[in-house]
Amino acid sequence: MLFNTYAPWKFGFSKDITSLNDFKDNNEGNKENIWGIIGVPFDSTTSYHSGARLGPITIREASFGFEKYNFGFEKELNTLFYDFGDLEVIHGNCEKTLKILEDATNELLSMNIHPIIIGGEHSISYAPVNVLSQEYGAGEITIIHFDAHMDMINEYQGEKYSHATVMRRIHDISPKKIIQIGIRSSSKEEIDFVSKTDNIESFSSKTVKNDITMVKDALIAIKGPVYLSIDLDVFDPSVMPSVGNPTANGLYPEDLEEFMKIIASKEVIGFDAVELSTNTLGDISSVLAAKIVYDFLTLIG
Repeated sequence: MLFNTYAPWKFGFSKDITSLNDFKDNNEGNKENIWGIIGVPFDSTTSYHSGARLGPITIREASFGFEKYNFGFEKELNTLFYDFGDLEVIHGNCEKTLKILEDATNELLSMNIHPIIIGGEHSISYAPVNVLSQEYGAGEITIIHFDAHMDMINEYQGEKYSHATVMRRIHDISPKKIIQIGIRSSSKEEIDFVSKTDNIESFSSKTVKNDITMVKDALIAIKGPVYLSIDLDVFDPSVMPSVGNPTANGLYPEDLEEFMKIIASKEVIGFDAVELSTNTLGDISSVLAAKIVYDFLTLIG
């Protein structure tokens, strides 16, 4: 296991390891497409529906309902990946938790493993992006951000690091571009900031519905490393009710599946799925959240 982690459960089909040395021995000569899951049970800046700290556990539990053959994509899940358990978070302290997650992400990269972060609230996305920016060069990385909200406000409730400010903090790192998909809620401050910022492209959920080809073209045009961040409230509450900030008129699973086929063809260097907020094992939100991770692992291999 990684330093500062423990292992309550594992994601389905993850490769089993009994020690870090065993892990390293098993990966000699195979360093190109290895993935490692870290759960981050943190929800201390949540502003509406608490419970995202239970997301990693409920996603893992739901993952055992899938077959290794992904029927929807007609492909076997053959990607080599490990589940390193949950981060030892500091509840109530976002910045310290982010630092611990940066350390764990750096440890993954030292073993040539790409991070998959399952949350947990959206604030946690800053840590892996910050680490990967140092590894690949911030100006080389495109962030693909699925969300109902822009998350571009500079401060929220007096906090610079929050689920509501995460993309503003990521923009501070100076990535090549941020592409937002599914937006349907924001402050006027955020709209003004995005409209005058050259390296942010924002597509509303209405645009996805009325002109999905435009969104696909933007994804197809991406060159270079990609970090994928999926806030699960991007989905309509009819299919994903248990999230931190459910917002009507969202995307549907088939929309994301179309986008994922394009994204998986890119140079994806990291991925997170965040904001599942449920205390119920096997509910529809948990199952859909687990399916997103499962689909990603299927397609990326």
